[in-house]
Amino acid sequence: MPALPRRSTRRPTAARAASAAAALVGLSLLAGCAAQPAAPSASASGSAAAAATIDDCGVAVAPMAQPAERIVAVKSTAAELVVALGLGDALVSTAFLDGPLEGADAPTIEGMPSREALLALEPDAVVAGWESAFAPEAAGDRATLAELGVTTWVSPAACRSVDVAPLDWDALLGELADAGAVLGVPEAGEALADEQRAALEAIEPLDGGATALWYSSGEDAPYVGGGTGAPQLVLESAGLTNVAADVDEAWTTMSWEALAASDPDVIVLVDAAWHTAASKVERLRANPATAQLEAVREERFVVVPFPMAEAGVGSVAAVDAVVEAAREMGLG
Repeated sequence: MPALPRRSTRRPTAARAASAAAALVGLSLLAGCAAQPAAPSASASGSAAAAATIDDCGVAVAPMAQPAERIVAVKSTAAELVVALGLGDALVSTAFLDGPLEGADAPTIEGMPSREALLALEPDAVVAGWESAFAPEAAGDRATLAELGVTTWVSPAACRSVDVAPLDWDALLGELADAGAVLGVPEAGEALADEQRAALEAIEPLDGGATALWYSSGEDAPYVGGGTGAPQLVLESAGLTNVAADVDEAWTTMSWEALAASDPDVIVLVDAAWHTAASKVERLRANPATAQLEAVREERFVVVPFPMAEAGVGSVAAVDAVVEAAREMGLG
């Protein structure tokens, strides 16, 4: 497998890994253990846990001294991260889940929680997959919540208020370690990142230079993965060339004519309750611009669940799923 990219210097993080599903049982044991005080270290792997604060979307967040006990998670990627860190039992509520959540049985809030609804749950931490969750008209701004004793965390891959470099594995896996430190389980965070990295390194990428399109949603025009986000990272790591890699955005809208002209060898379809993979297949077959594409005629479709389409603990599993499906199609 090609060498992984160098660690990003955007924030003090630690690389570590694991398939999201495989990590849950082992990490729940880790999360229950008392963390031992760590001696200051100049190494990147120890910097997140040792730091007085961790930069998260331009906000300085102080790591919790003890494991979080009452967590609200907004979005599936946030809830899955909490579970993977062994803190599923600490989830008191979730919001905006994109699919079933394994490893926790917390109630779900309908819509975006207001600050009043959030504080009524008495959380000590809120983890979100969107910065907009912390808008004043939503759960409340992060500074105010911090004054009230509520620790907040946003997936750095979802930052919009500050410039974010194109996503790489060091940044994504470092985020997992940082999140563990912030939520008071630094050892679990490090272990999760290490296991994820090991799982990534065990995947044998495809050979042959096949091309791929990541089709997320859109009816009038397809909304596809561009060149700087999770779809690009997954496709590149799988050994596929993203036909929209030259777009300097994580996501972009592409015309049907441009999609047809790109003539991808395989099409990754995001499956969501509100926009199923099956509906995308029907649309591709019905549109004259795409119906005659070889990938459509030969049914070279790879289906991934919506939570796996965004940066998080499911990203390594997404690489593996794409590689296995494309290999079965004879691509590489």
